[in-house]
Amino acid sequence: QIFQPLHTLRSAEKELLPGFHQFEWQPALKNVSSSWDVGILDGLSGWTASVDDVSADTISRRFRYDVALVSALKDLEDDIMEGLKERGLDDSTCTSGFTVVIKESCDGMGDVSEKHGGGPAVPEKAVRFSFTVMSISIQAEGVEEAVTIFREPKPNSELSCRPMCLMFVDESDHEMLTAILGPVIAERKAMTNSRLILSIGGLFRSFRFYFRGTGYDEKMVREMEGLEASGSTYICTLCDSTRAEASQNMVLHTITRSHDENLERYEIWRTNPFSESAEELRDRVKGVSAKPFMETHPTLDALHCDIGNATEFYKIFQDEIGEVYLKRNPPREERRCWRSALDKQLRKKLNLKPVMRMNGNYARRLMTRDSVEVVCELVPSEERREALKELMELYIQMKPVWRSSCPAQECPDQLCRYSYNSQRFAELLSTTFKYRYDGKISNYLHKTLAHVPEIVERDGSIGAWASEGNESGNKLFRRFRKMNARQSKTFELEDILK
Repeated sequence: QIFQPLHTLRSAEKELLPGFHQFEWQPALKNVSSSWDVGILDGLSGWTASVDDVSADTISRRFRYDVALVSALKDLEDDIMEGLKERGLDDSTCTSGFTVVIKESCDGMGDVSEKHGGGPAVPEKAVRFSFTVMSISIQAEGVEEAVTIFREPKPNSELSCRPMCLMFVDESDHEMLTAILGPVIAERKAMTNSRLILSIGGLFRSFRFYFRGTGYDEKMVREMEGLEASGSTYICTLCDSTRAEASQNMVLHTITRSHDENLERYEIWRTNPFSESAEELRDRVKGVSAKPFMETHPTLDALHCDIGNATEFYKIFQDEIGEVYLKRNPPREERRCWRSALDKQLRKKLNLKPVMRMNGNYARRLMTRDSVEVVCELVPSEERREALKELMELYIQMKPVWRSSCPAQECPDQLCRYSYNSQRFAELLSTTFKYRYDGKISNYLHKTLAHVPEIVERDGSIGAWASEGNESGNKLFRRFRKMNARQSKTFELEDILK
């Protein structure tokens, strides 16, 4: 009897929902209501209900951020006590100095339409904002190093990814998104300057929080950081490179962008202090043309990196089957033939069915030695076949570095060779495959070649900070929305949050 009807949530289950445990902030949080026993809020709380065409109370539901964090920590109570014991720390002396690192994820999902069920008209798209407790460490008195007492073993599982806010909003509707996430960001900001006092293992302990917004795909990062959309000449959300520069110099770039710098650039864009022309001004601010409203942690999303690069290889495969390097601008019909030949071959030999849009599973199966062998059967020239195989071999060597949760332990050799491999990869692209990379390169390919070692050195991992947990959660959202929600939209989001 796991799924009881929701009105019978018993008291045992109520403990699991945010809003059950008492806690305190020192100093008290600004911009947050003072009552602690908060359940589910209307996501638009604090905004006047004047949203066109949609009764605002159906649009969004969320937990108050701090209340959700408290619930997450209470969930991990046993793990925290266990961690203290394992490290030989006396829990009665460890009451302060806890640091909690939170990964935030946010993703839009298309078509969540109702197949039946009456209710007010709402956009048939949804956005989910969630967080994962990545690690908890303690700085014991008189000890220099902080000791990690909990690390999330499966940072990309939907089980560790806790939904905080659900919205029926189109992620491209910037105004609506900022309106709903505005209060969330205000709460997050207030929490960074305060400490949480919470009873864990029978003693009150104090926790500090660090938030890292890394679970966003590139579209969302650009939206939140005020950058132009992904087709922009400013190709990268991490550095100021243009597409042409990135295709000339594929490897040597460093991370320069930051939230504060984006804010400064937006001010320059808004005020144009040097009275420059539109082109000069755009070049000065490197493509920042909207106000950044949420700080993201500059990184690369491993899942979308997989997908972006697989799309790129899929196109290279087609071009090689059609020997584009010998031709100038082949007609569209001809390209279609190559594509259907590629799809037919992959389906016949690898049982890989063509997909409308590249997804994670297809990407993972396409980027293998088997698939490159199969594709090479259709490539006429021996020399090109060797180049394709080398390209894939290099990619397979590089991939674990940005996929694994802890590359220094899981694939130290590949990590050491990464810069060398990426250099060779870039060399191949700019010589053998020059027809594709002359003056242009795709966003994720640029990041894969130029930024991976630097991010790994700084954060220790790229894979652990990816958006996969949230993406898997999207599946559950669909499921619950169809099956476990009372058929009126006013309740629906509450039910799914529960």
